[in-house]
Amino acid sequence: MSKQSGRRRIAGLPEWDRCAVMGVVNVTPDSFSDGGRFFDTTAAVKRGLGLVTEGADLVDVGGESTRPGATRVDEAEELKRVIPVVRGLASEGVTVSVDTMRASVAEQALTAGAALVNDVSGGLADPAMIPVVAASGAPFVVMHWRGFLEGGNVRGVYADVVAEVVDELHARVEAVLAGGVAPDRVVVDPGLGFSKDAEHDLVLLAHLDRLLALGHPLLVAASRKRFLGHVLAGPEG
Repeated sequence: MSKQSGRRRIAGLPEWDRCAVMGVVNVTPDSFSDGGRFFDTTAAVKRGLGLVTEGADLVDVGGESTRPGATRVDEAEELKRVIPVVRGLASEGVTVSVDTMRASVAEQALTAGAALVNDVSGGLADPAMIPVVAASGAPFVVMHWRGFLEGGNVRGVYADVVAEVVDELHARVEAVLAGGVAPDRVVVDPGLGFSKDAEHDLVLLAHLDRLLALGHPLLVAASRKRFLGHVLAGPEG
């Protein structure tokens, strides 16, 4: 995660002098990246601490899979998965990001010690999210999102992916600012893999300067591991 854009920094987070590294702990049985190996709270906390040992500057904890076609868990289940892990990592001094689209989960995670709210919907999935984040004063990741990954949203259609993502993110950031989140606490994320294919992702990566021009630090993550496979595969696939 790059914290700098025109020498800006993210208020409420440690001040790094380089691109910060975010580790990810998926507290789900159906994770697209780790197959549910860290579904147990103890295993998840141990994994998060291990990521910090390996060099992660902050750890993102999520209790709901965002893979295409995934069924949403209910609020009680997400809270059960996420809050003990956030509390356990925060108690060890880890800078924790909570990955959630629910305001209630974000609010309780912040109370448990999370420092950052990472909402892949940018506040669109839950109307209460922006007021909760604004009231808490926590930094907020605003990702480019075109809805839940179902039906036609799984593969987005773009005439100019860079221009459209920048314009849509700009509109979303303006809504977040209007909702009371401070400008120095906003992070933008192009949403690689969310309603985008590998070609879209590569074009966005080649034009991160256009996203930085929005005036906020960037979080860039290859959330869809298939994208990495396309990039790294040999001639035979």
